[in-house]
This record gives sequence, C-alpha cells and structure tokens, in this order.
Amino acid sequence: MIERLTGMVFLAVAGVTAAMWLRYWGPGSRAMERLAQQTRRVSPFLHSPGLVWQELVRRIGSFVPDSPKNLPRLKQRLIRAGFRDPAAVRFFHGTRAVTMVVFAAAGLAASLRSYSTFENLLKVAGAATLVGYILPSQILLWRIARRKRRIERALPSALDLMVVCVESGLGLDQTTIQVARELQYAYPELCDEFAVMNLEMRAGKRRAEALHNLAERTGVEELKKLVAVLIQTDRFGTSIAQTLRGHSEYLRVMARQRAEERAAKLAVKLVFPIFFCVLPSLFVVTLGPVMTRLVRDLIPAIENM
Repeated sequence: MIERLTGMVFLAVAGVTAAMWLRYWGPGSRAMERLAQQTRRVSPFLHSPGLVWQELVRRIGSFVPDSPKNLPRLKQRLIRAGFRDPAAVRFFHGTRAVTMVVFAAAGLAASLRSYSTFENLLKVAGAATLVGYILPSQILLWRIARRKRRIERALPSALDLMVVCVESGLGLDQTTIQVARELQYAYPELCDEFAVMNLEMRAGKRRAEALHNLAERTGVEELKKLVAVLIQTDRFGTSIAQTLRGHSEYLRVMARQRAEERAAKLAVKLVFPIFFCVLPSLFVVTLGPVMTRLVRDLIPAIENM
C-alpha cells in the first residue's frame, strides 16, 4: 500500500513538473513569446547619407536641360555601362552639374590662394568647369569598356557550359537560364544580360528580337557575332550544340591571337622605358666610379705639372 502511494505521489510530482516546464520553459512557450511580442514599426524612410546624396543629385539632374537628340545615345551608354534605372539619366546630369560646380570652386580657391589676376582667375575657373563637365562622360566610357572586356572574357566559358546544357537535352531558353544561374558569381555581367533576355522572352518578345536586344545592350562585337550565328541556326534548324562549340573554339583562337599580337608589340613598347629609365641609371652605375676616380686623380696631377 505504501509503495503504491509513493509511486502515485512520484508520478503526480513528475507530471506537474513536466507540465510547468512545457508551459514556462519549453520550446512552445518560446515560440508563443516570439509571436506575442509586439513588432516594432520600422520607418519606411531610412536616413542614409548615401541615399540622401543620391536623391539630391537626382533632383538636381531633373532641372538640368538636355538635348532630345542626345538622350537616346546617353541612355544606350548608361545601359551598356550597367545602369538600367530609369532615373539614371537624371542622376548622370546631376553628377555632371555637381562636378562642374565643385571643380569650378576648387579652381577659384586655388587661384585666390596664389593671388592670381582676374583674367587668370577666369581662365582657371573655365578650365576647371570644363574638366568637371568632361569627367563624368569619361568615367562612363571607362565603365563601358571595362564591362565589355569582362563580357568578352566570360563568353568562352559560358559557351562551353551552353554546349553541355544543349547536349544534355535542354533548349536554348532553358540553357541561357541555367548558364545565368550557374555563372552568376564568376561572370555577373554576362549572366545579368542573359537574365534580361529571358525576361524579355517571357514578356512575349520573339527569340530573334530578344537576341538582337542582347547584342545592342552590350555592344560587344563577339556577342553580336554569336547572336547572328544563333539566329541563323534557329532559322535553318541546324545543330545548336555544334554551332556553339565551333563559335567557342573561334573565340578561344581569337583570344590567343590577340595575346600573341600584344606579346609581339611588347618589345617595341619597351624601347622607350629602357632608353629613358634603365640606360641612364646603368650609365651612372658603371661610369660614375670611373669618372669620380678620374676627377680625383687627374685634376691634382694636372695642377702639380
């Protein structure tokens, strides 16, 4: 009898302890506490200095007049540089206006510190303003050239992967999606263009039109040739895998030839640095001690004669 009562008391105490643990310290209680917590309201506007600066420059650019003839060309350049935001044109104009004001102020400050005349002050301010006007365009052209080089460098590897995907049974559309997914960290520029092309085809554009847009967005000659080859292959129904493999080999041969051409030009380009930098120091090292000894020994001997 006592053993039964002891067992019942033990089970009761264990059950109450387990229920209290589940109620106050168990995983369910933690989940309920997380759900019961009041969510903090986050302000929709984050006062970041970078975002505030971008918005200020964009608003300045909206007041800058621009010629309608230059607008399509500027949009094309911005897209080729990787700026697809609709407000990129306004941001570019705002950046140009800000750089002109900053460079003009810097030129005026430098002229005032050097106590220049009023005429020189105007010349320096005009030259600084011209530099501030040209600098954003040059930076944009530099970004376009760098992005083109990266896309050209990515094409052979992307074509090899496309050959593997096509031979495994995928279509051209699924192949570009797979390539954009697999190479997005190694070659983000080319993968972004492939992703945009697939979005255009999903929106209802024909494959040939999407390929033409791909070539126009990048401006890369090798990619234009690839687009022409793919359009001809799609039109006449030839093997896509064989076409891609042949074009990949062609790109590698062209890259090898360009490298050999640069290596052949290297000897001619090294003539001027060697003549103006290496040879003077070599003459100083070899002839310097001899001339020093001659001056030190001959001049006293001549004076004693």
